[in-house]
Amino acid sequence: MHKIIIILLLITVPAILAKKSDENSKPEWAKKDIRDFNDADMERLLEQWEEDDDPLEPDELPEHLRPQPKIDLSKLNTGNPEDVLKVSKKGRTLMTFVSVTGKPTRDEAETITKLWQTSLWNNHIQAERYMVDDDRAIFLFKDGAQAWEAKDFLVQQERCKGVTIENKEYPGEHKSAKTEL
Repeated sequence: MHKIIIILLLITVPAILAKKSDENSKPEWAKKDIRDFNDADMERLLEQWEEDDDPLEPDELPEHLRPQPKIDLSKLNTGNPEDVLKVSKKGRTLMTFVSVTGKPTRDEAETITKLWQTSLWNNHIQAERYMVDDDRAIFLFKDGAQAWEAKDFLVQQERCKGVTIENKEYPGEHKSAKTEL
């Protein structure tokens, strides 16, 4: 019997304590039927709903709202622009273009780049891969600092024509006129 009373109290107390707002104190947009709300009304409702929410942790925020990482220039080799870029892209999404030598079919290039992606994942470098041409793929890094580590691996691969990061081309080490045919 006591359990039933406790359950009933748990159900009814929140309903009793919930305060009903006065119709006169509501703004005009809130007096409308929900089916008549436009996008602006829905946005206002969402803002009102989220008013009392705890703020999100920085790592839970969308990337464009996250605070920029603090860069200690005293610890950086400012003579090496790659080091500065690497630190500035830490925790930011970065796209890298990777080209395959020769004239591969799309399936062949996809197989080769998939193998490279797997090798990177095995080395704890997480990259998503998207084919954009028959001989070219985009590697998307959630942590942009990993792109330079991946570049060091990729340019050593026999079929890598080149890697492009931040509009800078890094040619593959095995690239030659023979493989370009």
